[in-house]
Amino acid sequence: MSISPKRLEELKNIPEDAIDTSDIPELDANFWSKAKLVEPITKTAISIRVDSDVLDWFKSQGKGYQSLMNAVLRSYVEHQKD
Repeated sequence: MSISPKRLEELKNIPEDAIDTSDIPELDANFWSKAKLVEPITKTAISIRVDSDVLDWFKSQGKGYQSLMNAVLRSYVEHQKD
């Protein structure tokens, strides 16, 4: 999901007291005692050979086809761990 620069500027200009945070609970000591640091998984650029029809199918899924390929591979890896 992307936000246009115009919308970002609008959001930046909303006064602090105009933002309703009543539905957001305060984070107390209990929350922080259970919190865990989650490091993002880094991605590595590689060169890989795949069948043309497989690549064409993923590309036909639209923008983000490489992320989709990664998700399919991740799913396979996770199922192999069990």
